[in-house]
Amino acid sequence: MSKVVSIHIAEKADGKTEELSEAELVAGKGIVGDRYFLGIGNLSGKAPSPDRELTLIAKEEVQAFNQEYGLSIPSGDMRRNIVTQGINLNDMVDIEFSIGEVKVKGIRLCEPCQPLAYLLAAEIIPGMVHRAGLRAQILVGGVIRPGDRISTTG
Repeated sequence: MSKVVSIHIAEKADGKTEELSEAELVAGKGIVGDRYFLGIGNLSGKAPSPDRELTLIAKEEVQAFNQEYGLSIPSGDMRRNIVTQGINLNDMVDIEFSIGEVKVKGIRLCEPCQPLAYLLAAEIIPGMVHRAGLRAQILVGGVIRPGDRISTTG
């Protein structure tokens, strides 16, 4: 079963991530309390874009990266909003799916960036290419929690 492992937000672009026991996702806006919801993320000054509403990363990819590079970076520190288990996020580009009661659409891969490498480890750039997660648009908002099922709607 594909599911939510954990949920994370950061109130500031370079701030520490906070793990949530539940989160409210708002269509067209993001996760309540997150830097992009507040309009202060690194990319917030650019034109609005649905791919900044929500980010996901697979726990399995973070574990594989850590094993390959001899690191121990927690999945929640990868600065993605939702850590998943049991789903290939690369296959979800252009696909509508549900996270609990919330409906989302995969927009594009969320590739590693220099600010993330600066915060965590230089190995992030080469080691997480094409496996650093998914950017998604929130189509129908609602509340999600760890353990919620992730399923395709089509």
